[in-house]
Amino acid sequence: MMAVDEHGEPTEPAQTTAELQKQIDSLKGQITDIHRARETTGENPDLSSEVQNLKEKLEEHSKQLEQSADKLSQLQSENTVLRDQNQSLNATGNKKRYQGDREERSS
Repeated sequence: MMAVDEHGEPTEPAQTTAELQKQIDSLKGQITDIHRARETTGENPDLSSEVQNLKEKLEEHSKQLEQSADKLSQLQSENTVLRDQNQSLNATGNKKRYQGDREERSS
């Protein structure tokens, strides 16, 4: 479930998290394709240069995947902090409103 603002729009961290998740999913698919190609190469030795290129791509995509996972983790942590701050501010605001309502009634 994606976090939304007061207008029902996805929050920036939620959008970034969703975009990173899409990138991660895409990279996972590419890695799967590379593994399939690696299996095929064992059957056809003429594909060794292609395999080398795919190995390089796999390494590059693995690094990108790791960076994306790190970024996702960082954003999730930031999102948790912001959510906690928001809940605290809401609680404070609700408490002030409640106290204000009580003072008005007692006047």
